[in-house]
Amino acid sequence: MPLSNISHILLILSGKGGVGKSSTTLQLALSLNLLGQNVGILDIDLTGPSIPRLLGLEDKKITQAKGGWVPVEVHPSISASGSSGDEEVGRGQKSGVQAVARGALHAISLGFLLPSRSSAVIWRGPKKTAMIRQFISDVAWPDLDYLLIDTPPGTSDEHIAVLEELHKLSEKRPGQLSGAVVVTTPQAISTSDVKKELNFCLKTGVEVVGVIENMAGYMCPCCGEVSNIFSKGGGEEMARENQVPFMGSVPIDTGFGGLVDGVKFDEKGEATDEKDPRPLVDRYEDCKLCRIFSDFARKVMDVQS
Repeated sequence: MPLSNISHILLILSGKGGVGKSSTTLQLALSLNLLGQNVGILDIDLTGPSIPRLLGLEDKKITQAKGGWVPVEVHPSISASGSSGDEEVGRGQKSGVQAVARGALHAISLGFLLPSRSSAVIWRGPKKTAMIRQFISDVAWPDLDYLLIDTPPGTSDEHIAVLEELHKLSEKRPGQLSGAVVVTTPQAISTSDVKKELNFCLKTGVEVVGVIENMAGYMCPCCGEVSNIFSKGGGEEMARENQVPFMGSVPIDTGFGGLVDGVKFDEKGEATDEKDPRPLVDRYEDCKLCRIFSDFARKVMDVQS
């Protein structure tokens, strides 16, 4: 059965574009990895796939195997003994498995199937729906603790198609669809659209795990102090009005872009011309946002416990 070896599925939603859903998806995935969880990212933003670019793996391609498409491996798992390999670790609930120091990360995106980053996807609804059904049914995921689904903005064909498929599967695996994390920015123009996403979750029977207020303030790259140059608190107020959990606020960190690009920083935190050869998950541990998203990841895990 499709997705049968995945314990929990989490949607990353927002009614507004440009609020940072993909970067939130990535950071939540990396934070879960650092807590020993094996994670997959399914990017269903078909017309604007960002995950390959954020992972620094735009040159990678999805391969075909007997069980379906094979996801792109971002990094393998590492056991507490220091050895790597998914075959040693598997899911945490399996008996006789070594303790996991870092979980594996795999990803699927239409971006891995396109000829180049500039290739346009000009599809009508039925073709989008067919593609998403294939992503759900024809991907040979390894054993995963969490599958994070990065969605496009709004409540369009992609959202309806993925939920139809997930609800069908949930009849055989109750509780597998854990819910949704909703991303917004503090401004009223964003929260007014994101409220529609909360209403969408209510109408489609998807539990809201929590609201993340992204781009809430600017983090100084030198001292780490956060200044609220735009506004703050809009996401928290929206969550309170709609009686859904508020997970927390995330400031803008200018170093995150360099981290994704593999830029090496000196002792003063300034970018150099050298490339950092370490895997993305190891570089992310040096990011100032890592502690914030580690707290979010723990909250997600607490919901499932």
